[in-house]
Amino acid sequence: MKTTPNVFSNDEITVTYKPCQCINAERCAKELSSVFRHSVIPWIDLEGATTEQIISQVRKCPSGALQFHVKQEVA
Repeated sequence: MKTTPNVFSNDEITVTYKPCQCINAERCAKELSSVFRHSVIPWIDLEGATTEQIISQVRKCPSGALQFHVKQEVA
């Protein structure tokens, strides 16, 4: 069964999560639990940390299930 990636956005960043790619290392939740939360829906809260902290944590995802895209400012 194919699942659609989860997409979470705020004014600065979009984070996507691909559950079928996740290896459940739980590194995201253990190291930045204010953003990547257990037992709460939605489980990713981009207001829980700075954009820089979120980017740093997403880059540590061992499976690549978490990805990010920084939004461009429109002039």
